[in-house]
Amino acid sequence: MDTPDADGLLAEQLLRLTRRVHRIQKRHLQTRGLGITPAQSRLLRTLAHYDSPPRMADLAERLEVVPRAVTTLVDGLEASGKVRRVPDPTNRRVIRIELTEDGGRVLRELHGARRAAAEDILAPLTDEQRAVLGGLLDTLVDGASAPDDGVDAGRGAGRAC
Repeated sequence: MDTPDADGLLAEQLLRLTRRVHRIQKRHLQTRGLGITPAQSRLLRTLAHYDSPPRMADLAERLEVVPRAVTTLVDGLEASGKVRRVPDPTNRRVIRIELTEDGGRVLRELHGARRAAAEDILAPLTDEQRAVLGGLLDTLVDGASAPDDGVDAGRGAGRAC
């Protein structure tokens, strides 16, 4: 008789939870009428982690996507007034991306939407269970894979976003 693959079951549970998180976040985004996609919201949140406006290549690396994908996201966000392209002060051939005032407002709304989604997802857990889950998730995220160190910088702090 076959025994269940415990790691396979855990992986499936994590994937199902991830899909649920995305569905709930998407619903909260739509409810708030922000007019942005989940991918655009991720780019805005990523922009907020930079001290100075990053290059599109920096964003592509941080988001772990091809540069063309960032261009498409920036095009949409720029058209709606949430980001703008600005020349690099030291090299005019380099273009940097910065949040606009409206982008900052949307980012604050995103923060609220993510908090509401987290409340929905975590509602069945006690405070103690939440603390245990947080510790387990930190262990999984921090110990994920050494080659990606630095790429996910700031992700742990993003849990509150």
